Amino acid sequence: MGDPRKAKKLYRRPRMIWTTDQLNAELYIMGSYGLRNKRELWKAQTEVARIRNQARALLALSAEARAEKEKRLLNFLNRLSLTKEGATLDDILNLKVEDLLERRLQTIVMKKSGTKSPYQARQVVRHGHVSIGNLKVNIPGYLVKTDEEPQILLHIEIPGTDAAQPAS
Repeated sequence: MGDPRKAKKLYRRPRMIWTTDQLNAELYIMGSYGLRNKRELWKAQTEVARIRNQARALLALSAEARAEKEKRLLNFLNRLSLTKEGATLDDILNLKVEDLLERRLQTIVMKKSGTKSPYQARQVVRHGHVSIGNLKVNIPGYLVKTDEEPQILLHIEIPGTDAAQPAS
């Protein structure tokens, strides 16, 4: 069954990690979104692959068997703002890693607060200067839901920006 104290891995690394094209693509994404290491990227890739696999499995089912499961999956993705309101399973199959990385707290703080780099946004989040409503969130990889986005507050003045206290 497994040791309850040892959590299972949340990611699967690529089979061949030393191909030049893949290295360049990973480094570009890591720099664009301010990821700490490739493990964070691999977690996002694994999550997108899991969602797409669910959609593929639903497409294989009959229409009446997949109706409720499809609705639940689309509602979940809609809450995360990964899909639009009238999305279909084909839209889920078109999801990319960048779509998921755009919903991270670090990326949203970077866009709303006007920090100079994603790494500065990561530092602001990590040091506890960001709250969502009444909750202080210091996890840069937190996936922000659609209804939480207007509640993001920044509790520090960032030098070199004209941003006011609320990062909205």
